[in-house]
Amino acid sequence: MAFRRKQIGHQPPNWVGDGEVFFITICLKDRGSRQLLEPEVASMVKESVSFYQEQGRWWVELFLLMPDHLHALISFNQREYPMSESIRTWKSYLKRHCGVMWQRGYFDHRLRTADHLREKAMYIRLNPVRAGLVQCAEDWEYLWTSEGRVFH
Repeated sequence: MAFRRKQIGHQPPNWVGDGEVFFITICLKDRGSRQLLEPEVASMVKESVSFYQEQGRWWVELFLLMPDHLHALISFNQREYPMSESIRTWKSYLKRHCGVMWQRGYFDHRLRTADHLREKAMYIRLNPVRAGLVQCAEDWEYLWTSEGRVFH
């Protein structure tokens, strides 16, 4: 009998309100790929992140693309657009329009304190430095922040 991984639900409990920030990681199926940094794909990701923001589906504090995965700090409009639905439809859109092949599911963790939010933001910003892609975090151009810096 083959091992079957238990599926973990991504829907926060009802007592978790709108505006709670989640640390999200989504990976490509091929972890050695550089697909997310291809100009057409990165551009489509940028447009779709902005579109979901404009629709009020989510509020992105920080969104960073790596070659084969992404990290984000996002709040969701849980009543109208639950987190699991928003991420599922977003991944599906990018699969249809760019051929992005995602791993099944994603990782999420609710950040409960301002300190945890700052720690995860620093972790995300330093990810390209740790991977040896840039010398300093400010040089990474595949970044979207609530302050308005948008990746290329």
